[in-house]
Amino acid sequence: MDERLLGISKPKDSRSLKERVCEEEKKIWRVAFPAMLARTTNFGAFVVTQAFIGHIGAVELAGYALIQVILVRFANGILLGMSSATETLCGQAFGAKQYHMLGIYLQRSWIINLVTATLILPVFIFSTDIFELLGEEDETASAAGYISLWFIPILYSFVFNLTIQKYLQAQLKNQVIAYLSAFSFALHVLLSWIFVSILNWEIPGAMAAMIISNWLLVIGEVAYLFGGWCSNTWKGFTSAAFVDLLPVIKLSISSGVMLCLELWYNAVLVLLAGYMKNATVAISAFSICLNVIAWIFMISIGFLGSASVRISNELGRGNANAAKFSIKVITCTSICVGVFFWILCLVFRHVIAHLFTTSDEVAESVSSLSVLLAFSVLLNSVQAVLSGMVAVGAGRQSTVAYVNIGCYYVVGVPVGVLLGYVADLEVTGIWIGMMIGVIMQSLVLGFITWRTDWDEQVNKKIKKNL
Repeated sequence: MDERLLGISKPKDSRSLKERVCEEEKKIWRVAFPAMLARTTNFGAFVVTQAFIGHIGAVELAGYALIQVILVRFANGILLGMSSATETLCGQAFGAKQYHMLGIYLQRSWIINLVTATLILPVFIFSTDIFELLGEEDETASAAGYISLWFIPILYSFVFNLTIQKYLQAQLKNQVIAYLSAFSFALHVLLSWIFVSILNWEIPGAMAAMIISNWLLVIGEVAYLFGGWCSNTWKGFTSAAFVDLLPVIKLSISSGVMLCLELWYNAVLVLLAGYMKNATVAISAFSICLNVIAWIFMISIGFLGSASVRISNELGRGNANAAKFSIKVITCTSICVGVFFWILCLVFRHVIAHLFTTSDEVAESVSSLSVLLAFSVLLNSVQAVLSGMVAVGAGRQSTVAYVNIGCYYVVGVPVGVLLGYVADLEVTGIWIGMMIGVIMQSLVLGFITWRTDWDEQVNKKIKKNL
């Protein structure tokens, strides 16, 4: 490959572009693969639970879809977004060799996220009333309200799981998270099969399996943290965690808003699908497609994590050129992976739905959306990396939050409503609106990335550390 294609001048050490790309790919995949495995298996537990509940009944599936795609995505979006503040701060501190600060940042994130989770709790407790108020069918709202109570223990597991993952990822120790997550996922599948298929415990069995697997993952992470494997960055609990919380809170809030707006975008569209003529089928079909997108998106999040770690580490070291080179390599790699899954979605479009439901009507609806599903997967491979570079790596979460508001809620949702209800395209119209919003966001973030002065970003980090 010619270096001019990437806009990179040959370095003074005279290494070829191929050698530099290979070296950068090793650094990228060292973070990306464990992050992909962890996020894929973590989210896979939700998909597996949906599959088991989907075979219990259509109403139960629709109720679970409302809770998972709307409430859980809302809560996870806030907590995951706020945890990205931990990723930014820990990544830059690790790059600047301020190792003692990583443990302090982790403890500050626990304090902030525990308070946040408690503030979110009433939404899960009163979910039936909320969905009835929003006009959802009584039967579906009642099923959703019952399932939401089972998600409360899982909500609090997010507080520790997400923050510890970001803390370990920033110091390139997230391999252990991958192993623990894979074990947790395998256990979840086994317990779901035993509780639901063998013991016939239905929803309590499916949700109990998820609670057990989630908290065993947290216990494993805490054991690794306290067991001495992070001796340079974890010095035990300290009162310093309660000092200078305001800057962390500000960054956490902007991070939470940024990601929550992004994850809630799909949730709003599922909510809109609930007002269609055949709401149960519309919600079920839409949620299956969105879960497939989200599961594959976990791979893109691996690249997002890799981008944020590589950018924040290099900015912490004061190396703007390495940050710019990493941006180009990560973007190209993520797009290639996106094209691969785009092809898979088109090839297996008639098979996907039957993994989640026995309803032929739902399966047919999912199959009719397969082209949109494939292109959404491809778009996410670009969007996730750009978010990781612009927002998390450079600590500009508030900028991306404004971009998300404009592209998603000013453009995407209104277009989806017009196409879905006015043009009578129903679920297809809603989804087209969603994709238009994502395309606009990717273009804006791409422009911001192109216009960013990375030397100036380095100077800001240096001044901040002085």
